[in-house]
Amino acid sequence: MTEELTVGRLVNTHGIRGEVKILSHTDFPEVRFAPGKKLLLIPADGSPKFEVTVESAKEHKGMYIAKLKGYTNINEVEKYKGSMLKVPSDDLVELPENEYYFHQIVGCEVYTDEDASQPLGTITEILQPGANDVWVVKPAKGQDILIPVINDVVLNVDIEAKKITVHIMEGLLP
Repeated sequence: MTEELTVGRLVNTHGIRGEVKILSHTDFPEVRFAPGKKLLLIPADGSPKFEVTVESAKEHKGMYIAKLKGYTNINEVEKYKGSMLKVPSDDLVELPENEYYFHQIVGCEVYTDEDASQPLGTITEILQPGANDVWVVKPAKGQDILIPVINDVVLNVDIEAKKITVHIMEGLLP
């Protein structure tokens, strides 16, 4: 079974013609909400998920106003407020070299360039404080280690093997 990735949340209706406001959770909203794009709608009330097709969408005040095929008035879409919009994980937008999706990085084992036999820990979270991302590495024991995602530190990322090699600069380890 393929994993589903969240691309947005249906936060409200817009007008009376069945349009909806979507809060985007994707770096590629122009791809995800393009006309003809199929999305999985996961209702907030727990009812079964189903597929919807984007008829049209436009960016408006930090949100997307979308018209979904088959929905023509506010009463048909009102019940879907709070629903999540997802895509299968095999429907990924191609990223440039040395860029990865969060779900590909979280769960990877981290090794140092000094000791490739013993893992430093597992990446549990990715922080985005500003200039660069920071990987939170959970060691077998002890406190979390914060690894800045910069070229001087991250040496190799092997997504298939779920293995990342880093160079530990002075001051990185607690």
